[in-house]
Amino acid sequence: MFSEKANKIFQDVIEKYHVINTVDQDFSNAYDKEANLLAHLLYRKCWIDTVQWHYEDIIRDPQIDPIAALKLKRQIDASNQDRTDMVEYIDSYFLDEYKDISSKSNATINTESPAWGIDRLSILALKVYHMNEEATRTDASENHRSACQSKLNVLLDQRSDLSTAIDTLLEDIKSGDKYMKVYKQMKMYNDDELNPVLRSQK
Repeated sequence: MFSEKANKIFQDVIEKYHVINTVDQDFSNAYDKEANLLAHLLYRKCWIDTVQWHYEDIIRDPQIDPIAALKLKRQIDASNQDRTDMVEYIDSYFLDEYKDISSKSNATINTESPAWGIDRLSILALKVYHMNEEATRTDASENHRSACQSKLNVLLDQRSDLSTAIDTLLEDIKSGDKYMKVYKQMKMYNDDELNPVLRSQK
């Protein structure tokens, strides 16, 4: 199933990141773009999410230098743009993959595209990894570990449900029971014509 492969890629990415465990480490994709485009996109997507996860940890340091915080905020903004771009690339892959599928007359649309479900699956992989760290911390109290284990159990259940939902959606699209319709992002705050602050500085 698709989700089993995706979850394995996400786990590989997160473990690879934590070998060095720094946001400024070099990135290399484990999958060749030409040989396995979807795996290439999933690997890149989860790497972006993983780096941003740690950006968000760093910027919450109450002692962070204001200049460093502003620089990091810009990095988070850029990362968010990369993240949404990758979602669109993944959806474009599925649109091409299913372009010859004829939807049934009673086909319905899903509340989100496949790639936005995959986006949530990638974030869940990060939540599972870090909650497991907390649940097994030897320097934490038993109450802390127990509480985190309970949360981890919920996250694992959530990941199982989401994986099933994504697999079902893809199967429904293949069979013509669902159809894809993707709305491109229309973020206004990055556009110097749509953001009034940026527009006023032109």
